[in-house]
Amino acid sequence: MVELTANALKVLEKRYLRKDADGNIIETPEEMFRRVARNIASADERYGEDAKKTEGEFYEMLEKLYFLPNSPTLMNAGTSIQQLSACFVLPVEDSMDHIFETLKHAALIHQSGGGTGFSFSRIRPAGDIVRSTGGIASGPVSFMKVFNSATDVIKQGGRRRGANMGILLVTHPDIMEFITCKEDVREITNFNISVAATDDFMEKAKKREDYDLINPRTGEKVATLNAGEVFDKIVEGAWRSGEPGIIFIDEINRHNPTLHVGEIEATNPCGEQPLLPYESCNLGSINLARLVKKNDIDWEKLKDVVWKAVHFLDNVIEMNKYPIPQIEEMTVANRKIGLGVMGFADTLIQLGIPYGSDESFALAEKIMSFIQEEGKRASIELGKQRGSFPNFKGSVYDGKFEAMRNATVTTIAPTGSISIIAGCSSGIEPLFAIAFIRNVLDKDDRLYEINPYFEKMARDMGFFNDEVMQKIADNHGSVRGIAEVPEEVQRIFVTSLDISPELHVRMQAAFQKYVDNATSKTINLRKDATVDDVRQAYLLAHELKCKGITVYRYGSRPEQVLSTKEERGEELTPRARPPVVQGITRKITTGCGNLYVTMNVDERGLFEVFARLGKAGGCADAQLESVGRLISLCLRSEIKPREIVKQLKAIRCPNPRLVRGGPILSCPDAIAKAIEEYIEGKEIPEAPRLDYFGGEGGQKKPRPVQSTERAPVGVCPDCGSPLVYEEGCRICKQCGFSTCG
Repeated sequence: MVELTANALKVLEKRYLRKDADGNIIETPEEMFRRVARNIASADERYGEDAKKTEGEFYEMLEKLYFLPNSPTLMNAGTSIQQLSACFVLPVEDSMDHIFETLKHAALIHQSGGGTGFSFSRIRPAGDIVRSTGGIASGPVSFMKVFNSATDVIKQGGRRRGANMGILLVTHPDIMEFITCKEDVREITNFNISVAATDDFMEKAKKREDYDLINPRTGEKVATLNAGEVFDKIVEGAWRSGEPGIIFIDEINRHNPTLHVGEIEATNPCGEQPLLPYESCNLGSINLARLVKKNDIDWEKLKDVVWKAVHFLDNVIEMNKYPIPQIEEMTVANRKIGLGVMGFADTLIQLGIPYGSDESFALAEKIMSFIQEEGKRASIELGKQRGSFPNFKGSVYDGKFEAMRNATVTTIAPTGSISIIAGCSSGIEPLFAIAFIRNVLDKDDRLYEINPYFEKMARDMGFFNDEVMQKIADNHGSVRGIAEVPEEVQRIFVTSLDISPELHVRMQAAFQKYVDNATSKTINLRKDATVDDVRQAYLLAHELKCKGITVYRYGSRPEQVLSTKEERGEELTPRARPPVVQGITRKITTGCGNLYVTMNVDERGLFEVFARLGKAGGCADAQLESVGRLISLCLRSEIKPREIVKQLKAIRCPNPRLVRGGPILSCPDAIAKAIEEYIEGKEIPEAPRLDYFGGEGGQKKPRPVQSTERAPVGVCPDCGSPLVYEEGCRICKQCGFSTCG
């Protein structure tokens, strides 16, 4: 078996290898690959084929890391779960019964390890009439919040986080509310959102013309908006936080192979898989980095892997245990599979081709057209042997081909976890960074993560040392402009931020040209990119016939942390506590009893906050003390009080309390309201009390707080390593955590 990297083993042990009831690992990676190969190959028996021979072929393909299926197949094949699909689309109709039936189905899918996509475009707009009750409709965004809350309480199969895609047609009357629904980063956190833009809208946006908004309940025009202004709002949101994305719904349906069955309205969570209602898809990726031979692609081996991978993915449909009957019916009727690639950036490096060059685009088209052509041939052959997909008659293949086993064959999917297992770069993305610092716990303790191809070349050429690695890490992981790195090496080792948005889009378009479904690709922009840079990327994606687009501007999300360089900024030193301070204590009635919030000031403003419950002692009081200490540390470190209020306000507990002036949702909510009223100078009904406290006279030197630079996407909740944004997902390169499951 091919030797796995340390990170690959870590990911397998944490998420993929089987465990007993006590959480002990009970299989090796080899045994996992054998389990999956044996289970998927057993489908051949249904057609009188040699399952044992097929098992050997599948096992070799897996253990040599030529091809890996999507995570649910690796996790669940050959287990009691046996749910093998990664992505689903569920319909959302305009009735309460149907909406909550769909929510139940989504919960079952998340529990079994899948992600869900929804179009909310059929739901009547906010303010519309509800004839059955005489009430007023709350609109699609309100139901998205319900779906989001349900996802919060479900972790996919115990191993994969719930992931959703929410889509709204640009002609829906609530489109502006939808575009801005994630401006508050605490809202709708379990959804990616995309606007379904029509060709008509895109053309009118360019000309800044008006377009019609249509009530989906009546089909009638209810208002007009300026398309240019709506497009501006989409672009501004994407520049600010990466959302909303856009799917080009007309382009998607132009390539819908089963239009006679229905129009596509939604995609899976990362946008690469447009699907009909109740459809699922099984995905897998070929590791191109392992198919480089003598300075070229090993085309014969690639053909062999494509044919076996199509066979594998078709067998997955046979062996799958579907969450609900409707999904099984639709999936079997169309038999869609999605074969894609990973390791493309590594392949370019091995061939000495810079990512984003004309040569790289040409190679992308050559590779994907080859996979598409051979994949179709393999599907045709399977169709002759086993029969075409049931909806073949009336499809785009009817009359053109004798048979076709699968309505779609190719997809470029996110490969966050499986690319770590395979030890290669993600999907068709460029490298995120050549070198970066991981888990720096102390200033003097540096651990560098370095691209293995770069490290080998640097050592071979004699310029590898800690000083150079430090310079690269400080340069956002890029070798561009590092004097010690030879020009030729700088030319080949390209990172995502070295590439212009235009070149990112052109790479996506190069692959999309030969892909049945869609292409997962993040258009990375530098921190100083402008709103117009995002606008031009969106327009170019439409012009080049991409099926959708997702952008991410470096450092644009508020929760971001250090990733590519060690912070050397100025330290924030909390100001010392003077011997005497003054303030007030506010008594607030909460569901847990009377809460006393003390707010003290110094000459520069609000300085510290303490909170205690009337019934002192216990865990609740300890937690309140910790909240108070952290608030005080923030205030003394020049964090604005309103930012603290924003974080604490509206936190809920099981015991809310309705008091004069509104509900108190929890103790943190009460503290936030006390601070807010204090800084706004509102009249406080309780009598204030001055408290004087002796201090330490400023003699004890306060501990410095290390400043952190905001960088790509946040901290991994599982291992604490930096997250990166690739293929529409937040991914941990160390443990395989992904917000897309």
